[in-house]
Amino acid sequence: MNILLASQIDDGAVRTLRQKHDVVQGNGNEPHTLKEKIRDREALIFRSGVHITADLMACAPDLKLLIRAGSGLDNIDLDYLRNHRLELVRIPEPGARAVAELAFGMMLALSRQILVADRLLRDGKWAKHQLTGHLLANKHLGIVGLGSIGTLLGQMGQAWGMQVLGCVEHPSAERVAEFKKKHIRLADFQTVLSSADYLCTCVPLKDSTSNLIGPAELAMMKPGSFLLNMARGGIVDEAALSAALRQGRLAGAALDVHQAEGDNQISPLADLPNVVLTPHIGAMTLDSQREIGRRIIAIVDDFAHTARHVQSNTAEGIQPL
Repeated sequence: MNILLASQIDDGAVRTLRQKHDVVQGNGNEPHTLKEKIRDREALIFRSGVHITADLMACAPDLKLLIRAGSGLDNIDLDYLRNHRLELVRIPEPGARAVAELAFGMMLALSRQILVADRLLRDGKWAKHQLTGHLLANKHLGIVGLGSIGTLLGQMGQAWGMQVLGCVEHPSAERVAEFKKKHIRLADFQTVLSSADYLCTCVPLKDSTSNLIGPAELAMMKPGSFLLNMARGGIVDEAALSAALRQGRLAGAALDVHQAEGDNQISPLADLPNVVLTPHIGAMTLDSQREIGRRIIAIVDDFAHTARHVQSNTAEGIQPL
């Protein structure tokens, strides 16, 4: 197959793909360059950070398969996909584990002021009796969005003795029972906001979730609670969060995703000592990227094999079922 890599994936996976397929790399390229590189491509592999627009896909008349090396779909024109009957395959599970683990690490960093302690010690300040901390045990972990990431995070929280509750966009009696089996209590959005000692957002970015956590929602949160955004920049109103932190309403925050991402972008929270900021590295573990790479290879090979089988049958006059 003719493949365009619009994003970086595991190097080993790229080498394996090149053994059987014609692979062109376009990660880091400007949109106009991607439009040139995609013209004769049959498959497109991408992650976050690149916009897969209708204009881009329209440049590739032979395009048949798109692989999202992760879970989010906020950077692709889904209407174009549906209208042109293009196949889209997502690979959410490996990255979900990595994001959930990072979120838990951030909770620990916030709870024990690990970054503050590290900076002070590097400056020669032994702040053992000045730094306070919190146990995670018996605290309420509120999760907004119980997909792959949110559910894994909830299970990790239980292992640490936390009380886990969460909310979903379309609650039902069946979903309540489903999450009860996993010891996650399903509640409404307002209850999750007001009950959580640690609130983590794990929802996709779309019209209904844009600025989901704004001034009103931050005001509902427990005084002294912590907020984590592991979802997408744009879910949390960062100006409102900055105000809540500076007023002392919240104890701290951690964000792996930001309203403005990329080089030379400075977060409005950057000067706050009780904030942990990372550059959208949630899924960026060697283990998760290698597994995603393995799955990409399997998806491409399976698709190519099926396409060859159909073409062979068609050439022999056999119509596919």
